[in-house]
Amino acid sequence: MAEKRLAVVTGAARGIGRAIVLELLERGRLVAGIDINSEQLDELEKVVKEAGHTVITKCVDITRTDDFAHVLESLASEHGGIGILVNNAGITRDKLMMQMKDEDFDSVINVNLRAAFMATTVALRSMIRNKFGRIVNMSSVAGVMGQAGSSNYAASKAGLIGMTKSVAREVGKKNVTANCIAPGFIMTEMTAVLPDAVKNAAKQIIPVRRFGRVEDVAKAVAFLASDEAGYITGQVLCVDGGMAM
Repeated sequence: MAEKRLAVVTGAARGIGRAIVLELLERGRLVAGIDINSEQLDELEKVVKEAGHTVITKCVDITRTDDFAHVLESLASEHGGIGILVNNAGITRDKLMMQMKDEDFDSVINVNLRAAFMATTVALRSMIRNKFGRIVNMSSVAGVMGQAGSSNYAASKAGLIGMTKSVAREVGKKNVTANCIAPGFIMTEMTAVLPDAVKNAAKQIIPVRRFGRVEDVAKAVAFLASDEAGYITGQVLCVDGGMAM
């Protein structure tokens, strides 16, 4: 049954990732949350338990390719494959291009793009075998519009879009879809600490004149991960209040 398909979410311990985990659990999915922060994973388990659910958690550095692949392969083996993959993990190392160091660029690409590539290659093995798969990659309006001071981040998110469209073309005939979500300004722990002046300026370029909630993104992910979205693939869904249109 669809609800027994394992959903794997990276960057699951807080913010958008946590909201995705909770939304998928509410819809009856079996969910494995992956994150590098063990304490935050413990907090995720607590929140999930309070909501009346259980979640599988795995603490791993997704840039350590062998370790990450082993975790994914073990999950697939234990649960009959990976049915849903949400590549949500992401970091920023914002600087102007002229000030950006190689390690600033490489670290963002490794987490945001390379790890998603590796996870997708592992997940596709069971998706193709089971003739079902939903891949949802977390891009950003920065990958659609560009963003000054974030060329590394924007490059990683634009790269996800190109990779997603290519995967969609490769595996669509196997009943596997691949789509991107491109969030705009979403209220999370990171954005909450921004100065009011920055927040107010941002609102002026958002047609709906407010910021999104993590739940807005999570519901969009859950839809693209559903059976009902089987005829949607290779798309970029901007959850941004109209910011990037």
